[in-house]
Amino acid sequence: MYVPRPFELTEFDQVAELVERIGAVDLVTFDGTGLAATLVPVIWDRTPGQTDPTLTRSGDADPAGGAAEGRGAPHGRLLGHIARANGQWRGSEPGVAALAILRGPQAYVSPSWYATKAEHGRVVPTWNHLSVHFTGPVVFHHESAWLHDVVTRLTDRHERHRPRPWSVDDAPAEFVTGQLRAIVGVEMAVQSIVAQAKLSQNRSPADRDGVLAGLRDEGEGEATAPPAEAVADLMTRFGSGRVPD
Repeated sequence: MYVPRPFELTEFDQVAELVERIGAVDLVTFDGTGLAATLVPVIWDRTPGQTDPTLTRSGDADPAGGAAEGRGAPHGRLLGHIARANGQWRGSEPGVAALAILRGPQAYVSPSWYATKAEHGRVVPTWNHLSVHFTGPVVFHHESAWLHDVVTRLTDRHERHRPRPWSVDDAPAEFVTGQLRAIVGVEMAVQSIVAQAKLSQNRSPADRDGVLAGLRDEGEGEATAPPAEAVADLMTRFGSGRVPD
């Protein structure tokens, strides 16, 4: 992924928080002749003290994944599942690096929001967004115990904050067993992470203030309102649109 230096995310904890908040990736694999992609809810499984917290700079990333099989999982593992009827698991080339794309909030930025528009007019539209690319080889699992563990962990993650959380154990055991037969587990050994948060860091403070105000006011009652507000919230969290160095 091409990432201009001002937009690089360099904090491992920031990426971990984004995975926790967004919760799903687009898994892209190669079957020898073409690409396949599936949206997959995931858990990022990391062992304290054994996970490399160093993110990969975009210019240093190996797009082919290098010798993927022999490099382990220095950045932990992404765990999830897809439907057994989804042919992606059948055709994926073993040992070949796959790509998992985490997509965060995104929004159009109008040049009319920039203070510099009134000063010299040399402004154009842009698009603020956030994304993380994980690469590494993928293994597909069929073992019932492995699938049950991942489904339970995914469910607990999304249910635990609810007043009356649902549990996998709430369903009849034989029903759960049947459901597990209909899915295939996904495990990516994460070997590189490239992260980007394009949040107007390359603009002047006055321009960034204008973008924040424009996003806050964007399309009240329109479909664009929620993502625009989410991008504005990210800009505020990172301090006037600046991602920490």
